Amino acid sequence: MLQRDYTTSQLDVLEAEAIHIMREVAAEFERPCLLFSGGKDSIVMLRIAEKAFWPAPIPFPLMHVDTGHNFDEVIEFRDRRTAELGARLIVASVQESIDQGRVVEQTGRRASRNRLQTTTLLDAIEAHEFDAVFGGARRDEEKARAKERVFSFRDDFGQWDPKNQRPELWNLYNSRIRKGEHIRVFPLSNWTELDVWDYIRREGIEIPSIYFAHTRKVFERDGMLLPDADVVQRGDDEPLFEAVVRYRTVGDMTCTGAVQSPATTVEEIIEEIAATRITERGATRADDRSSEAAMEDRKREGYF
Repeated sequence: MLQRDYTTSQLDVLEAEAIHIMREVAAEFERPCLLFSGGKDSIVMLRIAEKAFWPAPIPFPLMHVDTGHNFDEVIEFRDRRTAELGARLIVASVQESIDQGRVVEQTGRRASRNRLQTTTLLDAIEAHEFDAVFGGARRDEEKARAKERVFSFRDDFGQWDPKNQRPELWNLYNSRIRKGEHIRVFPLSNWTELDVWDYIRREGIEIPSIYFAHTRKVFERDGMLLPDADVVQRGDDEPLFEAVVRYRTVGDMTCTGAVQSPATTVEEIIEEIAATRITERGATRADDRSSEAAMEDRKREGYF
C-alpha cells in the first residue's frame, strides 16, 4: 500500500505564512511596493511574491533605495532579475537627494551614505503614495528588529513609535491607516539566516556571485574586511591585501564587510552558517555595530 507523508516542513510553514502576508497586503492596501536591492533576503521575498500571485504577474512595483555605492555584481543582478520578471523597478537615488539639498553627505574616512537612505526612502514613499512597503528584515538580525511587528505602523512622518504598534493575534493583521501613514510589512520576520539559505537551496534560486568565495583586494578596519573601492576611504595605516572572501549580506560598500570563507556553493555556505555563532550583521555591517538604543533611534526615524 502506498504510504503518503503529509507532514509539513519548517520551510513549508514559513513560506505559507509569507504568502499569506503578501496576499493580505495585496487585498487590503491600494498601493503596496516591495523593496528589492538584489540581496538574498529581497530575492527570497521576490520568489515568494511570484508564488503568491502565479500565474498572474506580481501586482506591485519593486523599489530600490540606491546609495550609488553599491556592489556592481548586485546592481547587475537586480536589473537582470527585474527584466526577466517584467516587473516595474523604481530606483530612489540618494545622490539625487544630495543634489537637491535634502541630505548632506558625510565626509572623512568613515563617511557612509547608508543612513542618508532614510530621507530618500520616505521621499519616494510620499511621491508614489505607497501605503504598504514590503521589507526583508528578520527578527534574528538584531535586538531592534526582534521586537518588530509583521505589520509595522508608521505615522505621517514615516516614524516608528512602539506605543502605536498594533497587537497581532494569530495571523490577524490590522491594516487600517489614514492618508499619509503607511505600513512596513516584513514577511520574513520569523525566518533565520539559515532558513533563507535552506530556501535558496530548495528552490534553486540564483543569487549574485558576491555571496560565494572569491579573491578580492580588501583592508581591515575594526575587525572587518572592507573592499578596495573608489568610494571607500582608506587610511595609510590600513594596507591592502588579497584574500579569499565572500559576503554574508550586501549593502553600501562603505559599511559592508566581507568574511574570509572558502564556501563556493550554497551547501558549503549552509554548513558554514550552521557552525557560526556571530550574526550576519554583527559580523559584516559597520553601521549595525552600535548600541541597541542607537538602532532604536534609526527605526524611529523611519529607516526600517
